[in-house]
Amino acid sequence: MTGTTSDPKYPERPRRARRLGIAVLVCTVPALCAGGWFGWQALADGSRPAASSAATPAGTAAAPEPSSPEPAPASSGPAAGGPAPSGSAPTGSGPLNGRTVLLDPGHNPGNTKHTTEINKQVDIGNARKECDTTGTATNAGYSEASYTLDVVHRAREILRQRGANVVLTQDGDRPFGPCIDERARIGNQAKADAAVSVHADGAPSGAHGFHVIMPGKVTAGAADTSAIVDPSHRLGLELRDAFKRATGQPYADYIGKDGLDTRTDLGGLNLSRVPKVFIECGNMRNAADAQHMTDPQWRQKAAEGIAEAVTAFLAQGS
Repeated sequence: MTGTTSDPKYPERPRRARRLGIAVLVCTVPALCAGGWFGWQALADGSRPAASSAATPAGTAAAPEPSSPEPAPASSGPAAGGPAPSGSAPTGSGPLNGRTVLLDPGHNPGNTKHTTEINKQVDIGNARKECDTTGTATNAGYSEASYTLDVVHRAREILRQRGANVVLTQDGDRPFGPCIDERARIGNQAKADAAVSVHADGAPSGAHGFHVIMPGKVTAGAADTSAIVDPSHRLGLELRDAFKRATGQPYADYIGKDGLDTRTDLGGLNLSRVPKVFIECGNMRNAADAQHMTDPQWRQKAAEGIAEAVTAFLAQGS
């Protein structure tokens, strides 16, 4: 998010641009890009610095450009940002037969061309926040939106082979969004057994590691996480442990504790009625983390970690 939680994430920790015009300006000035982490601290769910327009680093397999965090702008409906999401039928038979998994690739590269739409405020229950943000990028220009969609595609194939019906909030098939509230609604309407929102952070270059964000208890307006806090916590623990085993990535050294963080300011979690967590797979502004995330083989490991976590969680009968 600034990272990653599809919602404008930090404070929410705001990381995305409130006005993309500002975000784009910041990231076109190398000396200022490193300050993105502080900028998002003032934004909301999914607020991060705008992704750089630089070309994908040499040797990096370009991933399909994804869509954004939660639902489409103010209207919050599929028609506002693109086609309604559809599930991917299982390709195999296994432990996930009959289960539905929601995968939420954070951000949308098209958001930079739709600043008016993504800057509109949506209701997340206990506050109002930007529909979405642009996400972050490595210093070489590999965008968070490309990263998240690539990892989600890889995880989807693993889960489908295990018998799961997999629903995506967006598949690079819409011009922007969806907005954060719509992202939650897609999982609710699918009656997902588990939901994971995939992100990458944009913290200061010296910070590194991954962390999992779980929902805190929120009962305000349209938000009521009472029923999902406990199962989401179990899903979060499974995801933290499986991701670390699969990738070797250390826990974040700049946020959370032992790779876990609990938030009540993310629309994608506040409005969810199904067990859901976010994962910030690493800090794209950190050289070591960026090297991992631009490596297709590492992204495959990241996908395997996510799939293993979902499989283990659903094996508990949740």
